[in-house]
Amino acid sequence: MIEKVNITSEQRSALDAMGIDKLNDMQQKALQAFREGGDMVVLSPTGTGKTLAFLLPLLETLKSNEHGIGAVAVLPTRELARQVADVWKMMNSGLKAVCLHGGRSVNEELSLIKGGVPSLVIATPGRLNDHLSRGTIDIKNVKVIILDEFDKALELGFKEEMEQLLAQLPQKARRFLLSATDSDELSRFLPSGTATRLDFTDTADKPQERTAFYVVNTTQKERLHALASLLCLMRGEQAIVFCNFREMVEEVYRHLKKSGISVTAYHGGLEQKQRELALYKFKSGCSTVLVCTDLASRGLDIPDVRHVVHYQRPVNQEAFTHRNGRTARWSAEGAVYMLRIDGGEMPEYTPEDIQGFNLAVSIPMPAKPTRKVVYIGKGKRDKISRGDIAGFFMKKGGAKPDDLGTIVVYDRYAYVAIQNSKLRSILSAVSGEKIKGLKTIIEEIKA
Repeated sequence: MIEKVNITSEQRSALDAMGIDKLNDMQQKALQAFREGGDMVVLSPTGTGKTLAFLLPLLETLKSNEHGIGAVAVLPTRELARQVADVWKMMNSGLKAVCLHGGRSVNEELSLIKGGVPSLVIATPGRLNDHLSRGTIDIKNVKVIILDEFDKALELGFKEEMEQLLAQLPQKARRFLLSATDSDELSRFLPSGTATRLDFTDTADKPQERTAFYVVNTTQKERLHALASLLCLMRGEQAIVFCNFREMVEEVYRHLKKSGISVTAYHGGLEQKQRELALYKFKSGCSTVLVCTDLASRGLDIPDVRHVVHYQRPVNQEAFTHRNGRTARWSAEGAVYMLRIDGGEMPEYTPEDIQGFNLAVSIPMPAKPTRKVVYIGKGKRDKISRGDIAGFFMKKGGAKPDDLGTIVVYDRYAYVAIQNSKLRSILSAVSGEKIKGLKTIIEEIKA
């Protein structure tokens, strides 16, 4: 039951569609402050649900019968932008949103915009500036500008792009800034000079209070072996392993894969399609371990991550905090492990009561995921939906609802997770069949 703040019928329907029955204190106060008007700043730790805190109020502002774009949400990376778009879609509000970001042609996005004026634009700073310079979107009716992951945007060097962007957006529009940490730069992006400020950095239900911290002692020579042993002891629970460099991610990935662990790699040097597949494998449970750089330390909403491993020491306390924020999300519990090499000193920001983790036990065999990824060579541009894919595999392949896991549909292709035990029979049954009258490739991704 949702308490304290009243919600509209549209908001209740959206929460029901997402399976959420209770807002946390930060989300309730953000909704109440939004109703009071004016610019807003919300400071709250990673993993406390800031995406819902800014999307839910929009259901009171955006109306499907109004013409023009009503709100713009700016995110620092394409992954974060797409994630926000996915959450909006899950809310099933009936209000159209478009997601604009690099990694695809502007012409593709133009077709999305021309297909019906959206109520909400979700975009990265560079791509939105590009559209504004081309005059391809009309922003004169924008009422709300949301700047999410504000501290990450500054960290990635987007300050000038954001200043350029905000200079083009309507100055009368309300600004809603959300950040995990405070910054002296905030005032530069609030032209009104005054803003409602909600600071939960000290009072929020912090994820670290639900997190157990461990140190794993090893040697430089045994480091990779110690990591593999640690992951095996997790018995298939989702784990993220953080490294500082792309090259180290690849080295760790190769070793873990050779060790029989279900693993995928994620870093900025990968092509966009490779990054999408890596995140999909991990989020859908088709891979139990994600090895990554700090690119994955912010904003990505993967709710079931039980473990975070610092294979390499974070560069500072802020990086330590954001990495740890990938576990113990919402009300879940989590565990964080730091590898200590050759008895080196622990960073001053690690908890004083950090426990030693003993690897001198019987190590089980690596756990295997229960699902595998199937690629489908058609997507949104072919008018294919998740419902179409689910219906196809159940009708043509004889799949039961429980045989199918997460389905994601991109512009030109889609993925579906299928139970290992049913994979061969389902793929055999759909061989040569068409989806909505379209012949396409349907095959397991084995890499």
